[in-house]
Amino acid sequence: MDIKARQEAEHFLKNETQFHLGMLPTEQANPRTRNLDRIFAESTGEGVKTLLSVDTDIYPMAEKIFRSKEYDRLVKAGLRAISDGKKIIFSGCGATGRLSILLESLWRCFFRDLRQDHPDIYERVKHVENSVFSIMTGGDYALIRAVEYFEDYQEFGRQQVRELNVTEGDVLVAITEGGETSSVLGTLAEAADRGAEVFLMFNNPADILCKYIERSRKAIEDPRVTVLDLYCGPMAIAGSTRMQATTSEQLIAGAALESILGGYCSKLLSAEELKILNIRETDYAGAYNEMLNELLSVENTKILGDYIRMEHDTYSRHGLVTYYGNSLMLDIFTDTTERSPTFMLPPFRKHDDTLSPPSWAFVKNPLMQTPEAWANVLGRSPRCLEWDGELYSKMNAPQALISDPPQLDIAQILKFQIGNEEDKSRLSRKPNVAVSVISRLEVTRSEYEDYKAAFNEESEKYQGISSMIIGTCDEAAGYKISCLPQSSVFSLMDRLAVKLVLNTVSTGTMVLMGRVLGNWMSWVDVTNKKLKDRGIRLISDICGMSYEESCYALHESLEELKSFNVSEKEKPSPVQYTIGRIRTASDNKGNKH
Repeated sequence: MDIKARQEAEHFLKNETQFHLGMLPTEQANPRTRNLDRIFAESTGEGVKTLLSVDTDIYPMAEKIFRSKEYDRLVKAGLRAISDGKKIIFSGCGATGRLSILLESLWRCFFRDLRQDHPDIYERVKHVENSVFSIMTGGDYALIRAVEYFEDYQEFGRQQVRELNVTEGDVLVAITEGGETSSVLGTLAEAADRGAEVFLMFNNPADILCKYIERSRKAIEDPRVTVLDLYCGPMAIAGSTRMQATTSEQLIAGAALESILGGYCSKLLSAEELKILNIRETDYAGAYNEMLNELLSVENTKILGDYIRMEHDTYSRHGLVTYYGNSLMLDIFTDTTERSPTFMLPPFRKHDDTLSPPSWAFVKNPLMQTPEAWANVLGRSPRCLEWDGELYSKMNAPQALISDPPQLDIAQILKFQIGNEEDKSRLSRKPNVAVSVISRLEVTRSEYEDYKAAFNEESEKYQGISSMIIGTCDEAAGYKISCLPQSSVFSLMDRLAVKLVLNTVSTGTMVLMGRVLGNWMSWVDVTNKKLKDRGIRLISDICGMSYEESCYALHESLEELKSFNVSEKEKPSPVQYTIGRIRTASDNKGNKH
């Protein structure tokens, strides 16, 4: 075995035990989906039903949380903050970072649309328009391209809090699915140190986190921190916290934000004006349950299965899918971006990158060019990091970051052309398909007819054209998912319906593509310590080896893969590579006997 590989494996085994997370339920396999790959192979409709069935576990947890004193404290703290001219900040990393950006966007886009549609109402509530912010580990750039290793460093989170000038009276809600993400815990600690009121939201039992993870215990037991434990069981795909964990967090945090805005507006507006804005008392747990049950109908699971087969057919022939949207772009972004780290797909490609393979799926807005599209989707200008080597040195970052700081600034994010500029890379493979993703949110907007016309014009160049409608409306569609979520000020249930549908589509497609074994993600990258641990546990489970043996095997593969030239090719999964190498060695050994 290579000496360096052995040394790095032994270091991880002996010195990184705080990142050995197999005891956490969010990292374990859900018995309900144990044979998911076989179920999908037999029937995509049944596969869809099996995936969505795990989301029913969120309902009883949500009922309990919405009745809790911790949730009540969050809503009251947020209302107090905006009433006093202070900030509410949502902080996350990866999927929860994208959720944090979505929550800020919902707030900002509400006021943007209110100014246009009801200027008289806007004038009376505009004072709180600039009250909600988000912190994404790695900045907005990480919304569409994972920033490797940043989540492992608390100091990086602390620095982003400092840059946002969090002060006494502000409220920070740190969201981490596992409850142990270092960068997010760093934002929590820094905000508390600066006098903000802080909340911690996660999806594992607090007692398990306190027992095994020192950094989690320190945060949970901090008397300054209000804890919201959203534990609702293992994920449908082992370790894929972008699914049920983030769904539950979007439900709870989104409901809190709607309640905060509703509480503020109810002091200033009439009953008729509140009705215009869809501000009302809502049974959020019940509304979620109703929406999920609608998605689980036989007809909807069949239609979702049909759509999944379409995407699978496209990718299996090395084709590309380009999603189009307008008000739903951030929702589509979130799911599409997360396919890359979850299933080792090529990430989004910058327009001046002619060497990397195109991403299997991408997202574009047919109505506007890229700078305007970014402002439209975020409700503000991109908020990116411009850290130099000196700052990384002050934060005790690894030497590689000090010597060669990653480019994460606004100029870089604008290179991802999400607007209507011509992008020949989306047509560079055949088949290529354009898919318009629509919900009631799109259809009710004033520019919807313009959007339809723009999509029709843009899609003419593609070999295939389709649409996916999520929600009840009169539009014809190639794939129409019928449901009628309860209305609210931010259309939270519509957003959750879109999330559940897109998560199911992307996961189901990857199951058919062979990137899931049982209910484990078998194509895993190891761009941070948590993913390295997850990869080791997957190798151990699939190959019947000990954790230690699997750790050595993975590190040996990582050394071998350093010499591979992946230019213009899709990067191989070191975990899948390791599993293949072990199986080949076993077969060769068997043949000798």
